[in-house]
Amino acid sequence: MSAVEARLADLGLTLPEVVPPLAAYQPAVRSGQYVHTAGQLPMVDGQLPVTGKVGAEVTAEEAKDLARTCALNALAAVKSVVGDLDRIARVVKVTGFVASAADFTGQPGVLNGASELLGEVLGDKGVHARSAVGVAVLPLDAPVEVEILVELLP
Repeated sequence: MSAVEARLADLGLTLPEVVPPLAAYQPAVRSGQYVHTAGQLPMVDGQLPVTGKVGAEVTAEEAKDLARTCALNALAAVKSVVGDLDRIARVVKVTGFVASAADFTGQPGVLNGASELLGEVLGDKGVHARSAVGVAVLPLDAPVEVEILVELLP
């Protein structure tokens, strides 16, 4: 077990199976020292636990938990192409999309779910730049979607 996966276990978490693509793309692609993940939905055992817009059908706190799940799914996607999460030098960038009710402006707080998880699991290697974007709708009516860019150790 890698140190990163041991840390996940300490937090009471397990790395999920990679979420299969919903269309014509790969969950993650390595390019040189970087791994780019596709947008990861908060799938749990092949299902979205909730659907809808944040600020309407989904609370900001629920969405924050879903963003955490997205980050776990992103780490699984990274592992699928590098084999060992201990090869992560740092998370460079997190981009998050929040399906938002028209008056919802709390996208940064929602994305803190992903950012905080990466920090808890990776420590200083999890500190990153980030964008939090409100959108009208996401695939499968998901409330949140997260993608990450990871730099690998040489």
